[in-house]
This record gives sequence, C-alpha cells and structure tokens, in this order.
Amino acid sequence: MTIPFPFTAVVGQDDLRLALLLNAVSPSVGGVLVRGEKGTAKSTAVRALTSLLPEVAVVPGCRFSCDPASPDPGCPDGPHEGGGGDASRPARMVELPVGASEDRLVGALDIERALAEGVKAFEPGLLAAAHRGILYVDEVNLLHDHLVDLLLDAAAMGASYVEREGVSVRHAARFLLVGTMNPEEGELRPQLLDRFGLTVEVSASREPDQRVEVVRRRLAYDDDPAGFAARWADEEAAVRQRIVAARELLPSVRLGDGALRQIAATCAAFEVDGMRADIVMARTATALAAWAGRTDVLAEDVRQAALLALPHRRRRNPFDAPGLDEDKLDEALEEFSGSSGDDGPDPDGDGGGPGGGGGQPEPDEGPAGDDTGARPEDGEGEPAPGGAGEQSPVRASEPFRARTLSVPGIGEGAAGRRSRARTEHGRTTGAHRPRGALTKLHLAATVQAAAPHQRARGRSGLGLVVRRDDLRQAAREGREGNLVLFVVDASGSMAARQRMSAVKGAVLSLLLDAYQRRDKVGLVTFRGSAADVALPPTSSVDAAAARLESLPTGGRTPLAAGLLKAHDVLRVERLRDPARRALVVVVTDGRATGGPEPVALASRAARLFAAEGVASVVVDCESGPVRLGLAGRLAGELGGTAVTLDDLRADSIAGLVKDVQRRAA
Repeated sequence: MTIPFPFTAVVGQDDLRLALLLNAVSPSVGGVLVRGEKGTAKSTAVRALTSLLPEVAVVPGCRFSCDPASPDPGCPDGPHEGGGGDASRPARMVELPVGASEDRLVGALDIERALAEGVKAFEPGLLAAAHRGILYVDEVNLLHDHLVDLLLDAAAMGASYVEREGVSVRHAARFLLVGTMNPEEGELRPQLLDRFGLTVEVSASREPDQRVEVVRRRLAYDDDPAGFAARWADEEAAVRQRIVAARELLPSVRLGDGALRQIAATCAAFEVDGMRADIVMARTATALAAWAGRTDVLAEDVRQAALLALPHRRRRNPFDAPGLDEDKLDEALEEFSGSSGDDGPDPDGDGGGPGGGGGQPEPDEGPAGDDTGARPEDGEGEPAPGGAGEQSPVRASEPFRARTLSVPGIGEGAAGRRSRARTEHGRTTGAHRPRGALTKLHLAATVQAAAPHQRARGRSGLGLVVRRDDLRQAAREGREGNLVLFVVDASGSMAARQRMSAVKGAVLSLLLDAYQRRDKVGLVTFRGSAADVALPPTSSVDAAAARLESLPTGGRTPLAAGLLKAHDVLRVERLRDPARRALVVVVTDGRATGGPEPVALASRAARLFAAEGVASVVVDCESGPVRLGLAGRLAGELGGTAVTLDDLRADSIAGLVKDVQRRAA
C-alpha cells in the first residue's frame, strides 16, 4: 500500500490547505476546485487529505456504504433492517480518470441477464464507491461532456440512476467533489464550475528558501516514505483531532443576521448569478468559525469565505481572469459592518485558519479601450510608422455573438458540440453487431434478430431466448469537437483601415464559440515577410485570447506564407490527433504582397487545402467604396466559403454550412 505524503508536510499553499480542511469540517460546503500550473502540489495535497478524515460508519456488507443510522430505503443491496449492527471503514477517496467510460462511473447493468432472466444484476461504479467520501477528478477540465452530465445529475439529486431499455437501478451518491486543473489546457463548463463550493488558485513560490524546503521534503519522502510519514505523525494527529472538534462544534456556531447581510451584500456587489454563492458563503463562514474554535461568525470569516467562494462565480466568460477586487470586497463588508455587531473586516483575511487569505489574484483590468492603434497603410506595403516589430496597442472590441461554423460530413472525433459525428452518446440512427463489449443495446433490433430462432432454440417459457449473436449495438449520432485553426492577416493593409479592433472582436467571438463547443484552437499570423504559429493547437482559449490581444501588426502581406504555415500545422496535428477534423478560418482582406510572385504563390497554397478537402471559411475584412473581391477569390481556391465581418454579426450566415457542404459534395 502506498503511503501518502503527509498533509501537514505540504510547504506553503495555505489557501489550498484551508479550503480542503473546511470541506473536511463541513462537507456541505460543496467541494474544491484547485486551479494552477503543473507541479504545484495540487494532487499531493488532495490525496493527503484522506488520511485526516474520520472513519465512516457503514452497514456491514452494503456495497453502497449506507449509513446505519439512516440507511437508504432504495438501496439495491437493501432493505437494511435495524439492529443489524454496523461497521466502520476509513474515509474513501475515489479517483475518476478523465478517460473513464460511462459504465465505469455509474455502474454496469448486465443487459443479457436482464432480458433473458429478468434479473437486475448490477455492478456498482465509482459514484457508488465515492458515496459519503471524496470523488477526485484530476485534470477535471479535460473530462468528457457525457461524464460531466452524469456528475451534474448526481451532484444535483444526491443519487445515481442507471436506466437501460426500461430497467432502472438507483442508489445514493452524495460525495465531496474535488477537482484539480491546469487552466492552460482549457476551462470548465459553467454548470460544473458552479457545482464546486470553493476555488483556489495555486502557483509555485518564487522564494528560494521555500523552494529549497519543498525539494528537501520531497526527496526525503521519496527515499523513505514510511520514515518521513512517521516524523509528521504528531502534526497529522493534531490536525485530525482539530477536524473532529470542529465538526462537533459546527452545529453550535451562530450565523447572525449581520453576517448574513454582509454575505448578501457581497454577492450582490459582485453580481454573481443565482443564490448558490450566498449559501456556500454562509456554510464556509460557519465552517471557518468552527475551525477557529468559535461559536460566532465574524466579519473576518465572511471576508475569507468570499475570497474562496466567489472568484469562479463572478466570471462572465472564459476570458475574464478569476479573482476578486479586495478593495471592493472590503467596501461591501464595511457598509454592513455596523449592523452586525462584529468587528470590521480583517485586512489580512486570516479567517482563523492556516493560510489566511493571502495569495489572491490581482483585480481584473477594466474593459478594453478604444481602437487607437490603427496605422495608415503605406502605399508600398512597407511597415507603418512605429516599426515592423512593434506591439499594436489595438485592443479587441467586445466580442459579439458568432454563428456556428461546422465541418461538413460525419466524423468520429473527440466529443464536443460543433460538427456531426458518430459517438457513444446522442440520438439513435441505426443498429449493428457489436465489435467489442456491448455498451448501448438497440432493443428492437435485438428482439428482431432473436425472434425467428425461438422455436429452434426450444423456447418454452415467457423469457426470450437471446444469444450473443442476436445482440445489436445502437448506432448513435452526436457532435464532435474540431480543431479550429485561425489564420489571421496582421499586415499593414489590415491595420491601416482601422479594422484590427473589429477583426480581433470577431476572432474573440469565434474563440468563445470554440470554448463552448469543446474545440481545440490554434492561431497562425502572417505579416512582414513570414508567418508564425502564435499558438499551437490547444484546448485553452484563454491562451489564444492573450496571444491575440498582443498581436503585432504592420508590414507586407505574405498570404502564401500564412497558408503554408497553417498547412504544416494541420499536417503535424493529424499525426497527433487523427480523428479530430479541422476547420480553417482565414481572416484577411485577400491581399498578397509579400515574397516573389505573391498572388500566384498564394493561389497554389490555397489549392493544397482544396485538394485535401479541408473545410475552410474566409472572413473578408475588405472595406471601403472600392472592393477588389480578393477574399472571395481566395475562398474559391480554398474550396470554402467567404463571409464578411458583418455576416458574422447577422443571421445571414445561417446558410453558410449548407454552402460549405454543397462545395464539398
């Protein structure tokens, strides 16, 4: 058995440790989402928490960990009779792999026995194992949508349902949800994000002494895990006893009207949606008081609760940085401090527990400024004043709602929400023989296959005689995520007409759409004499938005270089992720002025995409009374469709997908 790294031996990360301990004191807080760069002890701290939790009393022999004091009347292993005794086991932490199947999460029902014998043979899944414990998801932002849906259902109802072809099994599933993630790899769906009670941002210390201590302890643990754990046994025991004491004190903690008004005023000041934030803050402030050994909730508890419970709830879109404006928080607390009878807000935000409230992110910047950085176009196509390599001060305009662009045909890529695909989840479109284990039974097709053979098989009872060869797998059609590769013209011809702000706003809108549809995104820019991969394909639209914000502009227009660079990116990506189809979005006015024979070379580069059947859309940025139609010509050579910036804003793009499909036919 692997000996976990001691919780009390984790260096720094005070907010992370405090958030986990508060959930240990009061599981109703709702779990923790830990966001941070790799190598910051996120997983280590979470796994170490389990050894600090009190043991759990269970009904002997129950696979679903029923509480002897109040067993689940609908337990599949029940009914449990009173007086049958009880047993205890250590608190359990169950890890959900991001690549787990649906059956592994919710459990598996034996369809063959259910059809042939009428028996509900059910094998519990991870949700059953996590009941009354911790369900931990590392890299939770990479979890497939169908698993996220199941988690949301279980978290909302406190139970897991397995239903297949009229056969249903239900069991209790109340667990503490803990997730860790690296924001560079993509964000969470808003519904799942809101299910986490608290969130913590972690980062590696920049203090040399603290980094030395981290390395020293880790090396000591790796050399002798048992000996290292023994040296921290007293500290672990002290924290374990403090958790038990805080749990016992928790029912006696008083949450006064003054503290409730501060909570309500804080949530209102930060314009969070719904009432879950108020409830989580109230539970967190109560747990903070119990952890500190107090029976009254003070203003410092409310402040610390806000720092843990609100940052992820005040985000309006994935481009908003997490965190709170602490000055604004103090103002909201101060406004109602007089009526509470509590002390004023603690500027240090200690919260009575380890770590206090330090290390919170800086407040967000204000809204993007106006377009003040456009440059006049140079008649010879040379860089505009300011130098070819200067960073453009142009900020993106507010993104507008973008219409859906999709790839024609039916794919088999990663689950998402953009293009049609054959998937394990979605509407049923047909049936076929299973190529492996049966996962989705098509009942009508199975009965139809078995019916002609009943007399030959000697059927005598009511049951249908079903054999393996009769089983039919349901063919389903859902949606997939694609690779959306943006190829953005950043040359002087674009900046000169003061269009870069609008262009950035359009690309931001498409990036937001890509985030919502679970796509990977990449960004290629071209200007001067070459093209650059500003962002290799990634699931993080935050990273793409940041690169777009600081996009340099000016110089000639090497359109061919941009297209060839994009073609090279797609070639490499096909080797890494062959099932994910690509959608290339070229944002340009169609000019080509860089390199020898720029127009002819750009035309040949475009025809490479058409020959390989790559779906493409050209966003035409040409403006002014005289239009050359170069972007439309480029779209024809790409085998794609041209739209304008105005088309992206309007409903007139509704026929775009049909146009792409007609051209691909």
